[in-house]
Amino acid sequence: MAKLMLIDDDKEVLAINYKYFQKKGYEVSAYASAVQAIKALPNIQPDCIVLDVMMPELDGFHAFPKIRKATQAPVIFLTGRTEENDRINGLLLGADDYMIKPYSLRELEVRIMVQLRKNNISNTKNHLEFPPLSIDITSHKVFYNENEEIILSNREYEFLYLLVTHPRETLTFSFIGETLWGTYSDSDRRTIMVIASRLRKKICSYSGLENIIETVWSQGYQFIPKQ
Repeated sequence: MAKLMLIDDDKEVLAINYKYFQKKGYEVSAYASAVQAIKALPNIQPDCIVLDVMMPELDGFHAFPKIRKATQAPVIFLTGRTEENDRINGLLLGADDYMIKPYSLRELEVRIMVQLRKNNISNTKNHLEFPPLSIDITSHKVFYNENEEIILSNREYEFLYLLVTHPRETLTFSFIGETLWGTYSDSDRRTIMVIASRLRKKICSYSGLENIIETVWSQGYQFIPKQ
């Protein structure tokens, strides 16, 4: 399964794109900050990066050289800028492709597939393995020791999938809410805590999966794989 990193400060767009490519079978990591994404690169090791240009703190053009130092994965720029010089500058920097907003997700998907083919990367794997835990991406099912299904609700599955695609990272309540549902308010914290509690009760009751989901006090949650 190909690993896709999305970087965009528009959290609504980020959440929509995350859901779309997750359903397409990608292992997706999403960041609203280029600074955070760059820090995560050594652990994520994405096969393709979709990078927004216009972002606060560190924009896409300035983030690109830092990204390139950490990985040779193809980078597709996304921007609302329509000037020809901006597109030329992006390509001259070394970006592999450049798309103008608004764009269709289908076209973005095709452009990602082209970049993956160039690097002989397949997106056919449909399992995530964290022995003794395994996740079937296609069927949205979770298994213990490969054959015993752990029955989860849709929300529990989506929350677990988000955690396992960001191993050892602290996922804040706001990030979880915005990524899964496209929005977040303080009242959503209680909902997330309930989902996390139910998920942990189901997952952590199995031998070898104790403490695989950890609470980061007042911030959010972490997935800590055993291997």
